[in-house]
Amino acid sequence: MGLKGFVEGGIASIVAGCSTHPLDLIKVRMQLQGEAAPAPAPIRAAIYRPALAFHSTAAQAHQFHIPVPQAQPRAGLISVGVKIVQQDGPAALFSGVSATVLRQTLYSTTRMGLYEVLKEKWTNPETHNMSLRKKILAGLIAGGVGAAVGNPADVAMIRMQADGRLPVAQRRNYKSVVDAIQQMIKSEGVSSLWRGSSLTVNRAMLVTASQLASYDEFKEMILEKGVLRDGLGTHVTASFAAGFVAAVVSNPVDVIKTRVMNMKVTPGIAPPYAGALDCAMKTIKAEGPMALYKGFIPTISRQGPFTIVLFVTLEQVRKLLKDF
Repeated sequence: MGLKGFVEGGIASIVAGCSTHPLDLIKVRMQLQGEAAPAPAPIRAAIYRPALAFHSTAAQAHQFHIPVPQAQPRAGLISVGVKIVQQDGPAALFSGVSATVLRQTLYSTTRMGLYEVLKEKWTNPETHNMSLRKKILAGLIAGGVGAAVGNPADVAMIRMQADGRLPVAQRRNYKSVVDAIQQMIKSEGVSSLWRGSSLTVNRAMLVTASQLASYDEFKEMILEKGVLRDGLGTHVTASFAAGFVAAVVSNPVDVIKTRVMNMKVTPGIAPPYAGALDCAMKTIKAEGPMALYKGFIPTISRQGPFTIVLFVTLEQVRKLLKDF
């Protein structure tokens, strides 16, 4: 397989990533719902005193309090999408698509290619089968390595997708993924490109293990039982099932990853979250345990089509490149 597996996986991943990008953007916006908005510069309450102050208990300072805005009700998949189009136009649904292309090129190409290399190496030469345990292990390894390589693009993608929910004055206004990476390095240092990398690696290991391993397993089961022949129907059925499994397994980590990567760090001010565990605890405390499955509908709505497009495209690319 070698390099060929990386090329096949890369092409399929880029096609799938770009075609489902609007759903991914909506998912990110929904996952950030309920999170405290970036705090403006602290405003001290105005205290007025007489021009001539006497040491008298009668003279009292007059203080004005600013009312706290009420939390907005959570919006659903369609309403979030409609709001984005109304505010910023249809093109806003593809905000950060350049980062998606870079992310799929780095992350997915690596994980898909490495998984095929490990699969070829660990497949029994006599039975031509590979145990589910080994498939999961191959997915965990491939996903972890791919995530470490693609984390900078992942951070840039989430920030570009989330930028539209911020007040105009607080938006980062990245022009492209390259501009996003350059601005992050300039204002926050190189380490900001790997912010939330532990979460990215954990999520990628879960997604790759559940997605690739379950696709192979479902496909083999369908063919062995003679439910369908090896063709488009089998590929669509197995890939949709794999997408559902991947969405259920990865959504909690995905919510925490999105919030950690999107947080704005200002020098001299404590960041909103000290880390992944702190973010998880604060999210559960403020919004309840089910907040970890926030954005699940767009996640499965995106993960299903993404996985279907990914594996159907992959199977077609394999046919086209089988003689190379």
